[in-house]
Parts: sequence; structure tokens; C-alpha cells
Amino acid sequence: MCGVFGIIGHPRAAQITFMGIHGLQHRGQESAGIAVLRDGQIRAELGMGHAAEVFTSERLALLEGDTAIGHVRYSTAGSSLLRNAQPITVTTGKGSVGVVHNGNLVNAAELRRRLVDAGAILQGNSDTEMILHLLARSPCLTMGDAILDALAQARGAYCLLFLYDKGILAVRDPQGFRPLFFGSVDGKACFASESAALDLVGATGIQEMEPGEVVIATPGSVESIQWRPGEPKRFCIFEFVYFARPDSVFGGISVAQACHRMGETLAREWPAAADLVVPVPDSGIFAAMGYSHASGIPYMPALIRSHYVGRTFIQPSQHKRSSSVRLKLAPVRSLLEGKDVVLVDDSIVRGTTMQQIVGLLKHAGARTVHVRISCPPTKHSCYYGIDTPDPKELIANNMTIDRIRDFIGADSLGYLSKRGMIDAVDGGSWFCTACWDGDYPVPLEDTRQQQLFALKSEGRHE
Repeated sequence: MCGVFGIIGHPRAAQITFMGIHGLQHRGQESAGIAVLRDGQIRAELGMGHAAEVFTSERLALLEGDTAIGHVRYSTAGSSLLRNAQPITVTTGKGSVGVVHNGNLVNAAELRRRLVDAGAILQGNSDTEMILHLLARSPCLTMGDAILDALAQARGAYCLLFLYDKGILAVRDPQGFRPLFFGSVDGKACFASESAALDLVGATGIQEMEPGEVVIATPGSVESIQWRPGEPKRFCIFEFVYFARPDSVFGGISVAQACHRMGETLAREWPAAADLVVPVPDSGIFAAMGYSHASGIPYMPALIRSHYVGRTFIQPSQHKRSSSVRLKLAPVRSLLEGKDVVLVDDSIVRGTTMQQIVGLLKHAGARTVHVRISCPPTKHSCYYGIDTPDPKELIANNMTIDRIRDFIGADSLGYLSKRGMIDAVDGGSWFCTACWDGDYPVPLEDTRQQQLFALKSEGRHE
């Protein structure tokens, strides 16, 4: 669940790309990078941390060129190290190329074994690097053809921007697991993972790329081709539930409005007698507003968030997630003392974060805490770009709802039904819901073994 941005032919390409990845910061907080193209040469600047920490004005000034791609990273394949930061840039027999990636390849371990057996020397352990090795080894003569030849060997979720001497090639995987948009700034083509980032940089003509679509932007033209049509769309509905900015739009549907409807449905499915509806900021705000609207219970933001702490779910370790909760949230005792509270959040993945939040509210004097979650119980691993690689980490896979309630210390616990979640978006059948029902749109084959192989290579496997 990373964020990608790119723009071609603009004199302020690096500065606009910085703004773009800053607008996508919620999608990844481990590293940030920008690469620019000038006179056929690619220069990249990368660093660990937030975009604003990595890119000082002095560092941005080093990135001269009118075409750029940028990235913010949250590691799902490949450990949280600078060598795995993106853009990744290489020089091949077909020319120099840089790439940024949002998604996760389910056959990454298979590709890695094949490349290593063929003599490839891999610098990092991310799945993105393997795409570059595949295109370098492609028999195709042009960079564009080699990119598509390489991706024909990839399976899973991928939205990618390639920077090369002709401009930018953007591609979205055939089932559209991850989002990718394009528009124009001052008449120059630009791309981003979310519409909100394009709004931020003043883009116009914003359109969502179709699954299997390739857009090739050169200084003189923008060409779209349907590279791999005909496969059913399976967009990750967790984008609506948690990851995306509320001001983003997917498939013409507002994220904020979808979350509000989830909260309304949740109130009908799981009513509670309470004095206040309290959101977990910021992820539970719109669902809590919907719950309040449907239930008539007053909405009260009685948890204050420090915006100097990042999103806890996408921290790279459990220790960092736990520490972040204590630094991030502070209860308002005067609003909570003696009150019965409905606490609304978007999801429970591991359970430890919610356990701490319920404890904060009760320590601040809340009489009862009724937890309401605006998605179903997360029971299955995601292999398409969300960091839930091991079912042992998923509390709903190992405990009943009653046991989860007891573990987190809540007085009651209710999850939105899968049907209620889907209907709150638009009732369609174009979603991937594998993390709730185990129905994987891309056949996994030996994916579990592949993931364990990849974790061992990172030193993350227990």
C-alpha cells in the first residue's frame, strides 16, 4: 500500500512530485524518493522517513529535470531498509529506467528463485526489483515493449510508473486491485495513486485508469492502450475502509460518503445504549459520524490525535505500533467521565491497538465502552499489498468475537457485515474481499510457501 506520483514535461517536475507524494503520505511512511529525467539521464534522491523530512529545499534543488516520478513506501514485500526505497533506478542495455510500485506480486518468490538460478545479482529484497531484472533480460528491443514483456510474467497487484528516455509509462494490473489516476497540470500529464493527490497539485481532467490499461506519456503525446483486457475487476475495498484519504474518489464513489454509509449501516446492525459516539481519529471519523446520524447518539471527538505520529497500522513493527498509540491519542476526561461510549473504528487487525485505546477511555472515566467496527472481522492474509502476511497475527482468525471483546476490554463488540460494507459502497461485485472471506481472485498456488520464503530472505520470519 504505497503511493506513487509522476509528471512529464513540467519545469517544476520535482517540486510538483514532492507535493504529490506529500499528499500520499498516508499510504507509506517508511521512505520517500523522487527520480528525475534530464537529457536522457535519471537522477534519484531517496531517504528514510516522511517526504518532508527527506526533501529539504536544498535536496529538491538537486533534482533538475522536467519529468519525474516519486514514491512513499510501506513495506509488504521487502524489509524496511534504504536499499528497498523507491524509485529504483538501473541502467540496462535498453537504456536507463526508474520505477515506482504500489502493490504486491504473489509470485515474487518464484521469480526471485528463477532469477537467482539464472545468475542475477539482487541488491534488495523487494518484488519491484525483480520487475527490472525481467525487463533487462527481455528479448524485446524497446523499453516499452520490454516493460510489458516483464509484466506478463508477474501475477498479483501492481500499479507502476516507469521513467525512461521517452517519458513515463504507467500500468495498472489486469484486475485493478490498486488504484491509479491520471490528469494534467498546466497541460502536462501526471499520475497518482489517488485522486486527492492530483487535486492537491491542481490537476484537471482527472480520470481513473482502467484495470489492464497502459498509458504512455511522452513530451508530444499521451497514448492509452488496453494491454490485458477482459479480466474481472477486483478492487481492494479496504481502500474505502481504511487506506485512502476521505477526499479521494474511486469508481466515481466518494470515500468519505462510503465510510459515512458504513457507519449508518453499522448503527442499524449493532445498536448500543450510549451517551456518546467517539471516533478513533482519523480512520474512524466518517463512520462514527454515520453511526451518530443513524442512531441519534451525539457525536463527540473525545480522543485527541497528535498529528506528529504516523498511522499505527502501517508501522513496520509491533513495538512501533504499540508505542505510537500511546503517543498518538489522548482522551478528554471531562467529556468521557461517567459516560457510556460507542467507540467507532474502521478495523481490528491484530487487536493490540484497540486494546490500548479501550484502556485509555476507561482510564479517563468512561463507564462502558461499546466497540463498533465498520468492516467485517479480518480473518485471512492479504497477498496483494496489505501487511497481513501471517494468519497468526490476525486476531479474528484465532478468536471468537466474544473472546476478542474480552481481549480488548470492551463491554460489547460489533462488526459490520460483509454485505453491509459492500452495500455501503455501491452494492457492486467489483471488489476484492479476500481478507474477510478468503476468496482470492488471483490463484495463490504455493503463495503461502512463497511468502515464507520471502520473509526468510528478509530476516523477518520467526
